Amino acid sequence: EVQLVESGGGLVQPGGSLRLSCAASGFRFSASIMNWVRQAPGKGVEWVSVIYNRGASTKYADFVRGRFTMSKDNAKNTLYLQMNNLQPEDTATYYCQYENYRGQGTQVTVSG
Repeated sequence: EVQLVESGGGLVQPGGSLRLSCAASGFRFSASIMNWVRQAPGKGVEWVSVIYNRGASTKYADFVRGRFTMSKDNAKNTLYLQMNNLQPEDTATYYCQYENYRGQGTQVTVSG
């Protein structure tokens, strides 16, 4: 059974940083393509970033490029999203995604 559990969200001031984690199980994590997506209140799901090639390659949406860094630890079956210089428009629930599976999400609120 595929399981994805996100954590690390919280309330942060503009310009602040957070590191999200996603603990994965039930599939071959090391070889899998993984995504981060987000959903702001009242809006649709928005793709944020992808990691592939066993973690050697990443791509980012234009609105986070240069601020967010995606990585994975294949030994720990854990996905990460380091988010720097957060802005109010980054406020959303963040989900890790494998194929059509998502976790419960972790809330990120940027306000201050």
